[in-house]
Amino acid sequence: MSKSSATRRWKPPRVQLAAVNAESQPSTPQPAPGPVSAPRADDAALRAALRHGVAGLVALVVVAAVVATIVAGLPGLWGALIGAAIGGFFILATAVVVLRTATLDSGVQGMVMLASWVGKLLVVVIVVAVLKHFDFYSRGALFLTVLGSLLIVLGAETYGLLRQRVPYVGS
Repeated sequence: MSKSSATRRWKPPRVQLAAVNAESQPSTPQPAPGPVSAPRADDAALRAALRHGVAGLVALVVVAAVVATIVAGLPGLWGALIGAAIGGFFILATAVVVLRTATLDSGVQGMVMLASWVGKLLVVVIVVAVLKHFDFYSRGALFLTVLGSLLIVLGAETYGLLRQRVPYVGS
């Protein structure tokens, strides 16, 4: 090697880029600005539980509305619909809060869960206190539908959660 070739630095080859005309290129969709909440893989079990819970609630609403209407007429229908709304709200709101707070620290998640539980309890107590003054619904249909919705939605959520295949990675 000669002395002149050893002192010379390596330079990358020049590459000429062709000028790109913006109109000639097909437009590609750009992501929306701001945070995008894409479904996460580890939330699949919670989403499945929520889907099964909603499906269980819809099935209960149909069955309870038909049976309560046959047994108690229009007041039975109102009792079944209000009972399904109360019970479904109470259980499904918990599933939504768990799904939304899954990425938070456990302490913050616990505080949010406690606050949501107190809030749900207050909403239910207020709704029941307001409904107590009216007689357009069947109280028996309301009670049985609330009880049924709590059991069926919770059971459907549990079924949906247990049916998911979630990989376990030990450390």
